[in-house]
Amino acid sequence: MQKILLAEDDPNLGDILKDYLELKGKFDVTLCKDGDEALRQFNKEKFDLCILDVMMPRKDGFTLGKDIRKIDANIPIIFATAKGMMEDKTEAFGLGGDDYITKPFRVEELLLRIHALLKRASRERQTEEELPDRFQIGKYHFDYVAQQISYNEQKQKLSTKEAELLRLLCIKKNDVLTREEALLKIWHDDNYFNGRSMDVFLSKLRKYLRDDPKVEIVNVHGKGYKLLVS
Repeated sequence: MQKILLAEDDPNLGDILKDYLELKGKFDVTLCKDGDEALRQFNKEKFDLCILDVMMPRKDGFTLGKDIRKIDANIPIIFATAKGMMEDKTEAFGLGGDDYITKPFRVEELLLRIHALLKRASRERQTEEELPDRFQIGKYHFDYVAQQISYNEQKQKLSTKEAELLRLLCIKKNDVLTREEALLKIWHDDNYFNGRSMDVFLSKLRKYLRDDPKVEIVNVHGKGYKLLVS
């Protein structure tokens, strides 16, 4: 049974949603009345999807969503709010939200959105599992799972983000990895500060691969980066 974290401070609406999703959707729903309680539950249990009310006491839904994204970068998140302003929607998706629903809404519509997001998440997991974990980069061997580059007896341990970035470059070898794609897949936000952070990781990767003149990570002006292996 798939598990849903529902953060809703309106006790009547929260109970209605919980009962409906458990009865009609056959989900296991954990209902929390504020953002702090929801974050504590998220740290205790494994969930498949989150529904977060934006206007909550102690910790609002946007802040909660940001905290959840730090723990699990891929879990589907639906933001629910009484507001319908475009800036709220922009913030919701900017924080890594997957969907946005405005109150009042039909619970049948919410259920449809949940099923759509869970199906998409399942497809993405399957695609991710099909991607290779080991790569040959010139004279270097890169093990993504071990987060390590090796050459002869020399081994270089990578940070998680270094390994994720190098894996994307390897998958796109001799082709362009756009800056936006890398930022959204690894940092889940293509803002300026994340872009500067990625530049630092690229510099480190270039340093790790510098002993093979046939391997180069080049900037493609206005587009992104390319791992060239001749």
